[in-house]
Amino acid sequence: MEKIIGLMGAMREEIALLCERMTDKGEETVAGVTFYTGLLQGRRVALCCAGIGKVNAACAAQLLIARFGAKALVFSGIAGNMTDKIGVGDVVIGGTLVYHDADREMISDTFPYLKEFAADPVLVAAAEQACTDAGVKYIVGKIATGDTFVGDSATKNAIAADCAPDCVEMEGAAVAHVAAKYGVPCVVLRAMSDNADEEAYDTLVVKEFDITEYCTTAARICEDLISRL
Repeated sequence: MEKIIGLMGAMREEIALLCERMTDKGEETVAGVTFYTGLLQGRRVALCCAGIGKVNAACAAQLLIARFGAKALVFSGIAGNMTDKIGVGDVVIGGTLVYHDADREMISDTFPYLKEFAADPVLVAAAEQACTDAGVKYIVGKIATGDTFVGDSATKNAIAADCAPDCVEMEGAAVAHVAAKYGVPCVVLRAMSDNADEEAYDTLVVKEFDITEYCTTAARICEDLISRL
């Protein structure tokens, strides 16, 4: 049976171009999430907009695996930068993913018994090559996930002290957690939209940050990545 690749984003803009480029397309709505199935770059895929936050991401990831048969997960979106190694517009490939708003010790008491989650090396390597081919500056680093928008220095500094991530967002670790429970490889790609400081809320919410350019690049990266699998 042909391997199905699950593709995810948190916002509709993050999946729209990929959806447009799919062929042999079908769709099904489950738990309020519309899943698009079909072909992309000659690969069988299932694509969805999961919604924002850990529960939405985890629910969609589980449905991609358990209902649609995904044998790998690729999540793409934007994040707040937490490092001086890259800048706004650059990409973090999540080699490691961790919750910043949870008791990691307690979470690790149950299967898969992990305090942090590792991306699949094959998917990471494919993502690196895809970023290189697209001319995008990137690092393989740590992504921190929580159900809070980070837009002030105090919160940013507290997260940095707690787990020292390269960026902060709201879904990645939940996707990686579900993937680990099922033994399914995954990778999370994040483009930096802001610096997770006082200007972040103004950039993303007040001025309604235009992610069109990122989405175009991200679609190219994702297509290149899956063509390598």
